[in-house]
Amino acid sequence: MSTVANARTKALSLFDEFRNFAFKGNVIDLAIGVIIGGAFAKIVDSLVKNIIMPTVGVILPGEQGYLGWKLVIGAKEIPYGLFLGDILNFVLIAFALYIFIVKFLRWVMRTKASAPPPPTKDQELLMEIRDLLKANRAAATAVPPEEKM
Repeated sequence: MSTVANARTKALSLFDEFRNFAFKGNVIDLAIGVIIGGAFAKIVDSLVKNIIMPTVGVILPGEQGYLGWKLVIGAKEIPYGLFLGDILNFVLIAFALYIFIVKFLRWVMRTKASAPPPPTKDQELLMEIRDLLKANRAAATAVPPEEKM
């Protein structure tokens, strides 16, 4: 009986550990980032395949645009046009991430750093107490020794 209870306790503690891990803010933020990143990758992929590469295909004509760019060796085809499209897709995603992570976040951090948050009520009271103590200390040192008696 103790082994069944022990197994049940281990299972519940494992579930509790998993729940604590899975529902922390960082994990949920990461999941949202992955989902948005996947959607962004699909948008960039569509931009490359449906707008940019067909435009390049018009400039450099082929039978089927960039899809027709193939190297034929014997009976085998090597579709280097698709490969070039995938490279362009990667470069655009990497550039967009660079702009967002390096430039935008740096600007956001600089904006946050330049404007400190206003002091809380506790901090305001502590600053008033500090100022009063400084004023009292300055007044005590300014009084001549004869008047202290």
